[in-house]
This record gives sequence, structure tokens and C-alpha cells, in this order.
Amino acid sequence: METQESYPLDVESIREDFPILDRKVGGDANAPGEGPDDDVPLVYLDNAATSQTPKRVVESLVDYYYGYNANVHRGIHHLSQEASVAYEEAHDRVAEFVGASGGREEIVFTKNTTEAENLVANSWGLEALGPGDSVVLTEMEHHASLVTWQQTAKKTGAEVRYIPVDDDGRLDMDRAAELIDDSTEMVSAVHVSNTLGTVNPVAELADLAHEQDAFVFVDAAQSVPNRPVDVEAIDADFFAFSAHKMCGPTGVGALYGKRHLLEEMEPHLYGGGHVRKVTFEDATWEELPWKFEAGTPNIADGIAFAEAIDYLDEIGMERVRRHEELLAEYAYDRLAEFDDIEIYGPPAGADRGGLVSFNLDGVHSHDLSTILSERGVAVRAGDHCTQPLHDKLGVPASTRASFYLYNTREEIDALVEGVDEARELFA
Repeated sequence: METQESYPLDVESIREDFPILDRKVGGDANAPGEGPDDDVPLVYLDNAATSQTPKRVVESLVDYYYGYNANVHRGIHHLSQEASVAYEEAHDRVAEFVGASGGREEIVFTKNTTEAENLVANSWGLEALGPGDSVVLTEMEHHASLVTWQQTAKKTGAEVRYIPVDDDGRLDMDRAAELIDDSTEMVSAVHVSNTLGTVNPVAELADLAHEQDAFVFVDAAQSVPNRPVDVEAIDADFFAFSAHKMCGPTGVGALYGKRHLLEEMEPHLYGGGHVRKVTFEDATWEELPWKFEAGTPNIADGIAFAEAIDYLDEIGMERVRRHEELLAEYAYDRLAEFDDIEIYGPPAGADRGGLVSFNLDGVHSHDLSTILSERGVAVRAGDHCTQPLHDKLGVPASTRASFYLYNTREEIDALVEGVDEARELFA
């Protein structure tokens, strides 16, 4: 029986905010109603890929389109003014949520974390990097970081170095101190690994970078949704995350950048909406953050992003963090009961986020995911956009179960039961 002591959240009440969690699934996804298990409850354990969206966030989208749909910063009529204020205040709300005291000027809305990485790589990296410079990454980087800086280094002649991951799934910080030297211009590190669940010491990495007059970019796609963060306490120069992993809509994310850095950088896109003065010979840019938001932005989803933040704040991010830690610890312990399951990353605890990646001996992750799907259990199978990390682990893929504020121990039990079924089928 779940108790308030076991769970710091009222999960039953929270689940009522997410109608999709009442779905029945299973069987042949291409032929609903024809599969033998088409009436099993959905167990959604793929939150590291995308979280579900509460009713009030969806309703905020409807309110915008039904009530004040208009382009922003382009009109003086009532609807445009109303939309502009709501969109600008959404930037303020994001800034407040991550501890950016500079407000909206330090928050650029992007499509997602990947675009934020590319914005910095193009606007800062292509100008700042050259032969003899180094960019330091971690071996657990998501492709959004790894590929972006890898390709930027190829264009500029810079070197890419990698902080090793040890056998426990943690960064070798002694080696990090050696790799980050006077040639280093940028350190880009994932805050919480989307494969290992490792919570990295990004503030310590920022200190190492700043000692060498280098900058630090924190990929916070897996941390902002599930724990309190403070960009100024971390001393991040750049910090990026996506709304769709934190109860928000798809297609919008945020880049935090220290104001003086954003002011020095050139836009990465050109067009309308971000220019102040244009002549036949040249152009000047709008004030921050609009100079980086060329064209008509994703207005509705930006406003809904702020609504998702309000929802999470009302629940309490420290409670969300603790809830995920409890679920991850329970899942880790249940899976660790079996000798034929290999779990990747550190043991459950304060330095592990709310996900568990594992493999069942003799069963490919895609096959395991298919069997679980037939039981209604949604997990991720594959390399999770961390192919080099999987190469280091010596496996082509893994199965990942990731948890959020609406998940329960009973759903983890359903996951383990599905793994048992796969074990029997492939015995």
C-alpha cells in the first residue's frame, strides 16, 4: 500500500491531470482492437524521451488559439499586444524557474535542447574556436552535444577531448582536471545522463573551466524536468533544456546564456522579427533575447511552456526529485535481483536520476521492448542517442525505463513482470 511516507507526492491525484494515463493499449499498434492484449492499461515509462502533458497545459494552448491568436512584436492591435505580453512573460517565467536573475534577456526560446546547442556552436563556436583550441566533452554526451561540437571542431580545426566514464558510470574528475587546460575554450557536459542516470558535478566542471578562462555549456534536458536547478549557483555560461520533457508541449525549449555572452554573439538565423534597422547594405539586431528568435516564433507552445512550469512549481521540484529517486531505487533493486540482467550506471541514490537502463541476457532490447509493449509497458530501446557510450559499454543497445511524477511502484512491478515473460519466451 502506497503511503505519503513512501511517496512525497499525491500520485493518484496527479494522475487525474493526465487523461492519457487511462488509455488501454497493447496488441498490434497498427490494428487497434485486434491484438490479444488490446485492453491492458498503459504503463508509460518513457519519460526521458517525452513526458506526458497535463490538461491545464493543453488548455492553455486552446485558450491562446481561441482567445488571442496573433503574431507577436509586429502589431499594435489588441490581440498582438496580448499575445506579445504573454509570450514575453513566458520568458520571464522560465528565467525565474532556473534562477536566471537577468530575466527574459538571458532566455532564448529554441525548438529544443539540440537547437540550443547548435545556436551556441554556430554563433559562438564558429567565431571563437580555431586550431590549437580544445572543446572538452564527456563520454556520456547525448548526440545533441557530441555531434554538434564534433562537427564544429571539424570546421574550425579545434580538438575534441572526452572526460572518461568509469566502471560505475561516473566521470573521472581527476582526468577532467587534466583535460581542461589552457587550450580549452568550451566544456560541454550533460547534467544528468539520459542513458546512465548519472548526475554529474556540473558546478565542479564549471569551476575547472573557469579556472582556464573557458566557458561551460550544461545540457540540462534530463535535470530541469525533475529537480531544482539554479544556473547561477552552477555558474553555467550556457544552459539548455526542452519543454516536452517537463509536462510541456513539443517544439519549444530554452537556452539560458549569461547576458554579456549573448550580447557579444551574432544571431545564428536571419530574417524578420529580430532586426532593429535594415538597409540595403547591412542590418542591426533587436535587443535580447529577440535577436536570436528570427521569424514568427512558436508563440502558443512558448506560453504553454510557462504553464507547465507553473504546474511543476505548484507540486514542488524537490518533491518531484525525491519521488523519482525513490522510483529509480525501487526499479534498480527489483532488476538487480536477477543475475541475467545487467544494469548500467551508478547504484540508485543521490547521484542517480529517475531512469534505469539495462539488458537482459540473450534478448535484444528491441525484442524486449516489443514484449513489454504488448503488456502495455512503454520503454525506450536502442542507443538513446549515445552511440559512443554504448560502444564503450560493449553493447549495441539497451532498454531504458524512465520515471516521472505520475509513475508508481506498481508500474515498475509491471515492468519486471514483462521482463520475466521475455526471459521465459527466450529461454
